[in-house]
Amino acid sequence: MKDYFAGDPRTNRERMLAGDLYVADDPESGRIAQRAVRLADAYHRAEIDGDPAARDLLGQLVGHLGEGAYVKPPLSVDYGENISLGDRVFVNYNLTALDVAAITIGDDCLLGPNVQLLTPTHPVAIEPRRDKLEAALPITLGRNVWLGGGVIVCPGVTIGDNSVVGAGSVVTRDIPANVVAVGNPARVIREISDADDR
Repeated sequence: MKDYFAGDPRTNRERMLAGDLYVADDPESGRIAQRAVRLADAYHRAEIDGDPAARDLLGQLVGHLGEGAYVKPPLSVDYGENISLGDRVFVNYNLTALDVAAITIGDDCLLGPNVQLLTPTHPVAIEPRRDKLEAALPITLGRNVWLGGGVIVCPGVTIGDNSVVGAGSVVTRDIPANVVAVGNPARVIREISDADDR
């Protein structure tokens, strides 16, 4: 394999956190990922049992858990610590949040079932992709965003305040505030108006 990091003394974790290309073999990242798997499983089991410790487990899993935020398990994350959930966020079943880079979910957001928030990316070029290089770009949801069931949000995307993304859409580019977007790739179809009541 080609030495992609000649002259770069950083660890792969340091490269990852800087948003640069890296190889996902860093032992510290592996430890954090394993911790996340255990916490996600414990959270799921606590919710099944009605255990009041569930919220504390979710708070240990994510980097920030806002007041009144709730995630229906099961959920899958890479590290958990790079996820910020704002106040009163509601997330339905089966969230996949690959938080190699930061995932920020603003206050009052609603996420339908089976939403995927995917920060990792790989080179398109054949050789570095074959050699398992990857990077990540952050995802940001503004306040009061609603993602319908099955929405996929790709690396580097920001969705503006109050916008709605229709079920099954694939968001590959930024979506402005106060609009409805649908499709694959998601496109803005209209602004949201005060007349919208459903």
